[in-house]
Amino acid sequence: MISKTGTGFDVIIVTGEYYDDHPLSPAGVIARVLDAKGYSVGILEKPKTKAEFISLGQPGLCFCVTSGSIDSLLNNYTPLKKPRAADAHSFVTDMPDRAVIFYCNKIKEYHKPIKIVIGGIEASLRRVAHYDYWDNALRRSILFDSRADILVYGNGEKQILEIAQRLNDQADLNGIEGTCIIRKTADPSFELLPAFEDVLQDKGLFCRMQLALSNFKNLAQRCGPRYLLQYKYPRCTPEDLDWVYALPYSRKLHPQSLLKMAHFSVVTHRGCIGKCNYCSLALHQGERIISRTEESILSEIKKLTKHPEFKGYVDDLGGPSANMYGMDCVKNCGRDCLKCPALDRSCNRLINLLSCARKISGIKKVFVRSGIRYDLALGSRNYLKKISEHHISGWLKIAPEHF
Repeated sequence: MISKTGTGFDVIIVTGEYYDDHPLSPAGVIARVLDAKGYSVGILEKPKTKAEFISLGQPGLCFCVTSGSIDSLLNNYTPLKKPRAADAHSFVTDMPDRAVIFYCNKIKEYHKPIKIVIGGIEASLRRVAHYDYWDNALRRSILFDSRADILVYGNGEKQILEIAQRLNDQADLNGIEGTCIIRKTADPSFELLPAFEDVLQDKGLFCRMQLALSNFKNLAQRCGPRYLLQYKYPRCTPEDLDWVYALPYSRKLHPQSLLKMAHFSVVTHRGCIGKCNYCSLALHQGERIISRTEESILSEIKKLTKHPEFKGYVDDLGGPSANMYGMDCVKNCGRDCLKCPALDRSCNRLINLLSCARKISGIKKVFVRSGIRYDLALGSRNYLKKISEHHISGWLKIAPEHF
């Protein structure tokens, strides 16, 4: 059961965005995953007052807190640190500054002692000592400031199920892959990052710490007398993604949802091997491509054709970069995928997928808006030729900004 009203829930999700029962909504996915395993889930969207925070009562297992699909300060301010709400051309969803910290503190104020789990972009990318653009200063892990019990980084489906099971069994939360916790000591087998107090004093040391970050390592960082422990990310498979995206999302959107332009988008894969210095995606979704099976993707597209609001247009088919679909690691060697001779740059799986998608009854056009990395294709000219052979004007549209 997933509901915005009632009491007696196993888990209550507190989100800084409006709740959408949609596979692109962070709260929507976690709610569906928990529901599929028999947990009842309450939804608190954008709570402000005490009455709102206590409206669903006390959960049996935990609160799950997220700002949503964006860091709250990025949501609230422009790069010039001006309020986005003051921009007549900007549509923002109202959210408190440092939403994760705000929500956690209010939960502790209004509820009896209860486990708090934090996750989403804001928690994931602030999980260790980090530079905060808005303060123009370094801040310690958000886990310390929020006083939550555990932090989930990256896509959190596996982690939240393990957390829920342990809480149900009254077991310790130590050692769950894809999470961070605070402990008095660090496991000697963990790679030790420079301490928070040390990177405060040395910019070069902070840069070296940043370069050492990875989802695939057990890491520890001292902050005062305690340690932040990061457990390496759990292994994810195509079958895992197939299960997540096959859950019965209604794709019902809140009237003020920011997902309207992606109402009928379909995710093909997760992760990015691009190695762009300016991008934080790899620290959230990981540095390996995990592709859904063609059968799963095509099945989802067929379901879209049955949706009462669907007009025949798939808003976006892709992931971090659309043509990274199928570039999964075949050797699992841990090296840089971009430099691996075994990397499949043919884009044959993507082209075949698009070819099959156009044959589905009820599909008029499929848009690719998630970007095309032509430098990853085996000869960009050849890649464009293959795409053009499929009459892109008839069924595939690539957004102009990607040319």
